[in-house]
Amino acid sequence: MLRRVIAPLAGLLLSLLALPALAAGFANLERMAEQGFLISAEARLLDGGGELLGAIEPQRQLSPASVSKIYLAAAALERWGPQHRFTSELKSAGEIDADGILQGDLILEGGGDPALVSEELWKLVQLLRQHGVRGVNGQLVVSQWRFGPVACVTRDRCETVERSANTYSALLSSAGVNYGSWCMNVHPGASVGEAARVVSCDTVEPVIGINNQVTTVAAGNATELNAERVTDAGGDTMILRGQIAANAHPREVYRASSDPAGQTAQTLLALLGQAGIEVGGDAAGVPYVTTSVEPNGAARRLAAVDGKPLQELVLRTMNYSNNFMADVLNLGLVPTPQTSLEEAAQALEAYAAAIPGHGPLTLHSGSGLTTTNRTSAAGVNALLEYAYHRPALFPHLLASMQTPVNGPSRFIRRGGERFQNNVMLKTGTLNQPFAVRSVGGYFRTDSGRWGVFTALVNGTSSTPWLNWTQVLDPLTEDLDAMIRAH
Repeated sequence: MLRRVIAPLAGLLLSLLALPALAAGFANLERMAEQGFLISAEARLLDGGGELLGAIEPQRQLSPASVSKIYLAAAALERWGPQHRFTSELKSAGEIDADGILQGDLILEGGGDPALVSEELWKLVQLLRQHGVRGVNGQLVVSQWRFGPVACVTRDRCETVERSANTYSALLSSAGVNYGSWCMNVHPGASVGEAARVVSCDTVEPVIGINNQVTTVAAGNATELNAERVTDAGGDTMILRGQIAANAHPREVYRASSDPAGQTAQTLLALLGQAGIEVGGDAAGVPYVTTSVEPNGAARRLAAVDGKPLQELVLRTMNYSNNFMADVLNLGLVPTPQTSLEEAAQALEAYAAAIPGHGPLTLHSGSGLTTTNRTSAAGVNALLEYAYHRPALFPHLLASMQTPVNGPSRFIRRGGERFQNNVMLKTGTLNQPFAVRSVGGYFRTDSGRWGVFTALVNGTSSTPWLNWTQVLDPLTEDLDAMIRAH
């Protein structure tokens, strides 16, 4: 009888003894909870039964911000494979006459390539010339029938329709170019006091308006530039203010366009002109139009260019946390045309629902720009573990993450040598309507064992200020201890 009583008590005692050990795993990060921040954190090994190294409310649903991109990256790699390429095509139902004039509209069919750039449009133009085209008796038609224009669902993107002072909120289209943003190159003027020289990064002559208020200042002074893209009935205009030193190297300035398909049309039209291919336009002389209608079945391919392999697209999306690339890839996961960002996010939810032990997930975008995304540390780790056990998926997902010691984001270059070299991670940041700093990824222990970790930290109305130092400094100490102990 006594043995029956002692055995359960012993089991209870052992479980109680384990609780401080779990808390100790995130002993430093846990102090943020005492300050009023909401935390969901978990770290565990991926072999030997998946030993739990630390946890703070691992099932709590919080905003992951750009850690959402891990879901997008894994789903895209599994759906298409790392070598998949998106194709952009020039088509026409018209015939090319003896003088090289295309008798009909020239159609650019966007293939949903999130990294289509002006250099690839130039390749299309050269292939068109090789096909014998010297002019177009018709319009340039940019077809975004797969998806676009995509309705905005965040304040940032809705404001971009009229003006933009950033690139992270670029609008979406299956026929977008240059990540949905205009680029201007600012050079010093001929002498001090003169206006800077502003040129397009992509075409010989700028295809949008330029309001240049940048002054050239004496050598050795600081170069300070401010830019905003505004839109009116006349189209997009880039307003540039500030100063550039006389001895400064040219500076590139990027701002989101008001219409990515229209941006593609204007850019391609200029490149066609540079190659000597004149586009006559319609009866009223309008040279281009954008459409969401699929090209006529009679249209045949005149030129095509394949984009970069998906593994490179995913690396760029993750390393630079590019929202345009993430959401364009996400939209491409939906097989039906003219899908919404909400429907695209539901495809990611369905993907995660099949992952063992994932639990609840709410996504409204694959980029994490939507502030209503919710997941847990345990959920993100379940996804990371699922990818780890898939040899065709894991190397490419791992390679898309940053190693602090040499990643492009300098703010993660902190902590000791173990954290710097033994961790691969993705970060997420939001400042409104509340602060978010989130991190998720893989680590290797000193003995060579693999582990996963996720830490989601959300602010509240009583904790409005949150920076990366507050999160990364304690997290690096905690992870360093876990890596060293195993």
